[in-house]
Amino acid sequence: MGQNNSESAPTSGIKVLDRAVLIMLTVAEHPRSLAELCEATQLPRATAHRLATALETHHILTRTSEGKWTIGAVLTSLGAGSSTKLIDAATPIMAELMDTTGESVQLYQLAGATRVCIAAQEPASGLQNTVPVGTRLPLSAGSAAKIFLAYSSPALRDSILSDNPQFTQEDLDRARENGWAESVSEREVGLASITAPIFDAEGLFVAALSISGPAERFRPSPAKWSKELIDAALTLSALL
Repeated sequence: MGQNNSESAPTSGIKVLDRAVLIMLTVAEHPRSLAELCEATQLPRATAHRLATALETHHILTRTSEGKWTIGAVLTSLGAGSSTKLIDAATPIMAELMDTTGESVQLYQLAGATRVCIAAQEPASGLQNTVPVGTRLPLSAGSAAKIFLAYSSPALRDSILSDNPQFTQEDLDRARENGWAESVSEREVGLASITAPIFDAEGLFVAALSISGPAERFRPSPAKWSKELIDAALTLSALL
């Protein structure tokens, strides 16, 4: 039997807010299916489903690969400690990846319907793709956008796909199958990139690691760096 969180939860007098917060606190303990969420909160099934789905739409909750609700990108991005841990762990790995490839390396996290660069490593010289930390980029083009949509919530994916992005559902399926995605001149003419997902200790998708630079240096395709990128992504995921 799951713990009944509704018995000790404080109330504000605003029922829908109290119920939404109860759901967030419940899934923060560990991912929950709808049945598990109802058992833990004692909320009616229809109510729990309606509120959890609404929270998912706003990326406050998201789904695991098993379809269970868990904390989404919005709440994750507010946790400075977890982001700091991620950046600290990523910095030496990104530096080594930059030295190996001679290209720019970025780490992105989801921020609503955009991706934000939370860390970057740039070669000391030569033509490069500079993405300043804090830069927000759309999810409609680029290899990192494909990774975010391939591993994030169906609601976010469907929303972006409905706006005719530079890729298709088949491209997202291929990204999941390969464990990486590539792009050439999608977000910017002459720019190429390859991106892989980063997972935390619970196997939840938390960030995207990218290598980017001038397209001519990525010939015959960005996939030339797939092994190095995957090795770096697996190392970083293991540290989390």
